[in-house]
Amino acid sequence: MTVLRDDDLTAAFDRAAPGYDRLVAVNPGYHAQLRRSARRLGLPGRGAGLRLLDLGCGTGASTAALLTVAPEAEIVAVDRSAGMLARAAAKPWPAGVRFVRAPAEGLAAAGVAGPFDAVFAAYLVRNVTDSDRLLATVYGLLAPGGRLAVHDYLLGGGRRHRALWTAVCRAIIQPAGALTGYLRLGSPPGRLSPCRRSTVLAPSFLGACARSPLRQWRAPSAHGDLYRHLRRSVLEFDTAPAFRDRLRRAGFIRVRVLPVPGWQTGIVHTVVGSVPDGPDGPSDGGAACGR
Repeated sequence: MTVLRDDDLTAAFDRAAPGYDRLVAVNPGYHAQLRRSARRLGLPGRGAGLRLLDLGCGTGASTAALLTVAPEAEIVAVDRSAGMLARAAAKPWPAGVRFVRAPAEGLAAAGVAGPFDAVFAAYLVRNVTDSDRLLATVYGLLAPGGRLAVHDYLLGGGRRHRALWTAVCRAIIQPAGALTGYLRLGSPPGRLSPCRRSTVLAPSFLGACARSPLRQWRAPSAHGDLYRHLRRSVLEFDTAPAFRDRLRRAGFIRVRVLPVPGWQTGIVHTVVGSVPDGPDGPSDGGAACGR
């Protein structure tokens, strides 16, 4: 299978939207790692007076992560999928959060204009057709000194990281997708009972998944294309070091690759960078804006 792009990918997210929060609920550390990446933007105070762009907000998990570090900021949250965006907008949000349906490459046509003090892009960059064009758009939307944090499945670069990703897809991602129907029987979206959480995340359960043929853990038809896309898109997109270099070529400075702890080490990274403070802004090589 080739990776999905444009309308095909949007349609896959629309189909997956009803069960998406249930899926991420069984992903250990999913929300905690998003919050970690949001903190790595290094935003001052509680975000008062700041304008933030959440690019590819999905069902709102990344928006919620931004709110934990900048609860007083104005946040514009954008996604191309109507299904995902409807799920996000239906949740309770403070008045400073606004949702906009638009492709990441077509923000101006949707009335999304800068300057923004920071941009957060979670699980987005490998899903666009032209990532260099996207980065150029983000660069132009940022205020002088503005910051970008990209949170995504960006493999560490070694052969072992590719092998680890394949194992994770077999042991966690595809079984979790298949379990979304099971989780629908009593657990509210985004929440698991302690009993079900212990069952799904038990080492014995994951070990059995890893030893089972992949065909036994095929996700429901509404989700299968998306999960297969996830596996292939990660393998075919930049490694974390390659994406760091891509950011630098786009003009970002102080670019750093930061790992996440736990089972996602070597698989998920935060890549942070900023635009110069002005025409004579600092050159690359300064301290990272994250921590």
